[in-house]
Amino acid sequence: MTTIQHISTGRRLKDRMVQGLVYLAFALAVVPLVSVLWLVISNGLARFDMTFLTHSMRGIGARDVGGGAYHAIIGTLEQVLLSSLISVPIGLLTAIYLVEYGNGGRLSRAISFFVDVMTGIPSVVAGLFVLAFWILFLGMPYSGFAGAMALSILMMPTVVRSAEEMLRLVPDDLREASYALGVAKWRTILKVVLPTAFTGIVTGVMLAVARVAGETAPLLLTVFFTDSINNDPFSGPQMGLPLYVFDQAARPNDTAIDRAWTGALTLILIVMLLNLVARLIAWWRSPARGR
Repeated sequence: MTTIQHISTGRRLKDRMVQGLVYLAFALAVVPLVSVLWLVISNGLARFDMTFLTHSMRGIGARDVGGGAYHAIIGTLEQVLLSSLISVPIGLLTAIYLVEYGNGGRLSRAISFFVDVMTGIPSVVAGLFVLAFWILFLGMPYSGFAGAMALSILMMPTVVRSAEEMLRLVPDDLREASYALGVAKWRTILKVVLPTAFTGIVTGVMLAVARVAGETAPLLLTVFFTDSINNDPFSGPQMGLPLYVFDQAARPNDTAIDRAWTGALTLILIVMLLNLVARLIAWWRSPARGR
């Protein structure tokens, strides 16, 4: 029968000290987040109503009461959807190449290097690139699609890195078992590797969406401002919630400031709702659920 050795007082003190530091670090990380949420919710609830969600700013003056962000909500949803349609397939195919076909070659190393470089690109640089090439050089108009292209540049490295890490976590035994049955590599990736990593890939995509949903600088340069509802992201200026918050917050009156707070609250709720939908889809398609 073994006996439990006595733990010295010094080791107990060190253990308590480390626990205290962990709790302190957790509090330092959570307190700013909670304070921001409390500030946005407490100031944004004043104008969070159906009028705000179903009306635009068309015909509403800077000091007028009323108006809403319906045009900005439509713009944000369309721009984020278009940027996802651009960046997710490209990012996922890039990650598949790096994990399944790259084998540490020169091309895969170059791709990894440029993905790392793109991760640190400031958002305004992406907007300037689209402004210079798409709008000034090609002569295309300001539009939601131009903003979506700028946002996709910011989304792509996040999608690539998250998908790459998830694909690397898939056990090689699953691939080898599929190859042993005579299944082609492309079919193994499609039927075995991707379903196994699906939940993590969806999480990575949502991280990318959350990053670009609140970007203002690219939209300032590519989408421009409008108070009207524009359901066509390929024609004319189109408002977005980040632009709406920026525009209203810059106006020196309380009614505009209230609209800015409510716009920020709406943006947070949209990101949370999209994240919830993505989690439900990931749970629904999870391999563990079918067991």
